[in-house]
Amino acid sequence: MRFSARGNVIKIHEYQAKELMSRYGIQIPEGDTASDPEQTALLISHLGPPTIVKAQIHAGGRGIGGGIKFANSPEEGRGIAEGLIGSHLITNQTGAQGAIVHKLLVEKTVAIKREMYLACVIDRSSQGPLLIVSPTGGMDIEKIAATQPEKILRVPIDLGAGFQPYQSRNICRFLNLDPKFIRAIFDLMTSVCGLFIENDCSLVEINPLVLDERDCLIALDAKIDFDDDALFRHMRLSNFRDASQQEELERQATEAGVAYVKLDGTVGCLVNGAGLAMATMDLAHGVGAEPANFLDVGGSATIEKIAAAVKIMLSDTNVTIILVNIFGGILRCDILAEGIVKAFRDIGSTLPLVVRMSGTNVEAGTRILFESKLDVSFASTLRELEGILSAKYA
Repeated sequence: MRFSARGNVIKIHEYQAKELMSRYGIQIPEGDTASDPEQTALLISHLGPPTIVKAQIHAGGRGIGGGIKFANSPEEGRGIAEGLIGSHLITNQTGAQGAIVHKLLVEKTVAIKREMYLACVIDRSSQGPLLIVSPTGGMDIEKIAATQPEKILRVPIDLGAGFQPYQSRNICRFLNLDPKFIRAIFDLMTSVCGLFIENDCSLVEINPLVLDERDCLIALDAKIDFDDDALFRHMRLSNFRDASQQEELERQATEAGVAYVKLDGTVGCLVNGAGLAMATMDLAHGVGAEPANFLDVGGSATIEKIAAAVKIMLSDTNVTIILVNIFGGILRCDILAEGIVKAFRDIGSTLPLVVRMSGTNVEAGTRILFESKLDVSFASTLRELEGILSAKYA
């Protein structure tokens, strides 16, 4: 899932995730980052080969895409870095454009006895954190859940009681680990839950979690996502943002203070309220179209903020029509209309609009759009909105 109930997810690099994990006592491989070939060679010389060199991008599938390679000497590491740094790494999660590599994580290799899976996510059923563990690590957990569901254990965490010793024993048995690891499992799970809760994470994932030849549990790979709606409580985390890893339109939206996620369709959706936004996207899908974005302008948007949001949508070359579905409460319909008109005139766009507005100053908003001479079709209800959009995609 690429967005939370209201806002975007903050993604960070693996090396940043491991830095946070280390603060919580979670063991990670020895290593550091490098930004050029010479740094890479020096780091490998310091760590002592063999090492693993990992491209740092906000996407999975790096190994298959050629972004994770072993280096048995500083010279080999230098060559790997020359090929990776500055390149656009393409994986199954980046799309055809790839993601640019600015940093490499260079780590000492680990002698692995076992590979397992561990994650912590939000469980909407229990309304709290949920630990997910599997004895099968290093693989796509979605495929494991679909083909071998018996290899997935879900452990809800009570926010008041926290992770409990009996849960450690259950996990240890499920992973087929010797009982001597019960204490280590308890410490690890307690640390993961603490990291997840204290930083308002939406995901903490260790894949694989490995048992090495010294019987230590080590986070060999790490992924952490945060809910940006909670960022005001953790301003230090904003330093982890890497704008170069954001899709360009999403980067512009972040700067404009707009909750926007680019999708693959052709219908630009301008909505206020996450629930209405999701319903509008479903409406587009229901008539055979696909939404080009998730966008929630919120309830207190100004003319300038609305104009910025519309310009972002109009900048998406895939967009062929703009669908506006607004309930004017705090956001007045006349303010909305002025922002739309401003954006269209600034860019000089002639794309058609399908507009449903209701609420505060709806008559004034309708008049502004009507007098703008833009290509606007008005709807009063969701059924009318669906009918107009359906006719345009028939």
